[in-house]
Amino acid sequence: MKTFINDNFCLDNRFAEELYHRFAEPLPIFDYHSHLSPKEIAEDACFENLFQIWLKGDHYKWRAMRSNGVPEKFCTGNAGDYDKFIKWAETVPYTLRNPLYHWSHLELLRYFGIDDVINPSNAPKIWEEANSMLRTKEFSPVRLLRKMQVELVCTTDDPADNLKSHEKLKIKNPELKVLPTWRPDQVKALEDVASYNAYLLKLSEAAGIEINSFQSLLEALKIRHAYFHTQGCRLSDTGIDTFYADDFSSEGTEKIVGKILSSKSLDASEVSIFKSALMYELAIMDFESGWVQQFHQGAMRNNNSCMFRAMGADTGFDSIGDKPVANSMARFFSRLDQAGKLAKTIVYNLNPSDNEVFATMIGNFQDGETPGKMQWGPAWWFLDQKDGMEKYINALSNLGLLSRFVGMTTDSRSFMSYPRHEYFRRILCNQLGKDIEKGLLPNDTEWIGKIVSDICYYNAKQYFNW
Repeated sequence: MKTFINDNFCLDNRFAEELYHRFAEPLPIFDYHSHLSPKEIAEDACFENLFQIWLKGDHYKWRAMRSNGVPEKFCTGNAGDYDKFIKWAETVPYTLRNPLYHWSHLELLRYFGIDDVINPSNAPKIWEEANSMLRTKEFSPVRLLRKMQVELVCTTDDPADNLKSHEKLKIKNPELKVLPTWRPDQVKALEDVASYNAYLLKLSEAAGIEINSFQSLLEALKIRHAYFHTQGCRLSDTGIDTFYADDFSSEGTEKIVGKILSSKSLDASEVSIFKSALMYELAIMDFESGWVQQFHQGAMRNNNSCMFRAMGADTGFDSIGDKPVANSMARFFSRLDQAGKLAKTIVYNLNPSDNEVFATMIGNFQDGETPGKMQWGPAWWFLDQKDGMEKYINALSNLGLLSRFVGMTTDSRSFMSYPRHEYFRRILCNQLGKDIEKGLLPNDTEWIGKIVSDICYYNAKQYFNW
């Protein structure tokens, strides 16, 4: 059976079609948040087969396969690549109305021109057809990025990373912008003191100074922050369960570091105070370097203890969290604003019940000078689907300025994830097209088309100034 993906997929009327095909479809992609491997981009080696490029490391697919009764050996286990692909092909028909169903067919069509609806009977043919293309140089990571018109990629990098792949890329492929993003999650991962001390040693080695106090920790971070800046980084990103904005003092934070270095466990209050101090100081560094700061809030990670012990993090056992966020977020930003140190900021929520909280919170701290200085980041992870994007567009439209939104990201580890930008663009154009059809917006496709172009590309280009 041929695919259901046609030229006007997700576009319900002629206004939506015109907005998409004229104004959104031709634009390059500005991917300011991804988890692509800079090492894989720098090495630019072709992928061995369809599993390696499409399924390996994809926890979205693993969750669906487990839900479909597929044993773990075909997800993260020792089954062969072909057998794992076949189990995925058996699962795809059962992902009906899950975003994976749309993504999977878009990805096969856009990258390989394969327009079949995936099922077990045509899986062997798809495997062979895709693999024959993957063996050619046209399907190396760099060429795939070019194929998808990706102008810029921001990866996700720990402060202790040496960024050697980024250095190599600047020499090898200077025309392709692949820039690091400062991701200091491990700097605040205090819950396991032994692991945290091991990380401090790693950070100390990278910075070239001994970390024996809170002040020396900050100095090490400043050294690494400055190094990231020399490598083109202008963007931080922090994953948080909630914002931390407790009162703290130099004396208190030094005592907490003393306990950590003595391998003593911290109580919940100490953890919260330390995270509050770190988040504030890191935000100051971002402001003083002229960076944009991002906060991805709301993930509840590693919920299955048995599977976490067996396989570690990022294997598909995370969910939406429900920690309170509004009061601490307001206090965090207010403290920075009072100090005159609030950088351009993008905040992302994972719990849809917080949509209106985030959409209204950003309005509290706009500065009246920089259009869209405070941004509510795009729907991500569990919300990165048609319904989630439509709810996002409606909430931001109702409570803020959709026209100043900096657009979609992939938030993915896969080089085959770029049709997610197309998916978002189609959904955006369809929402606006339906409003025109209903008479809720004027029939002025030139002006509304400009807004579409801005959201899909130009707003981000201006906001990040790259």
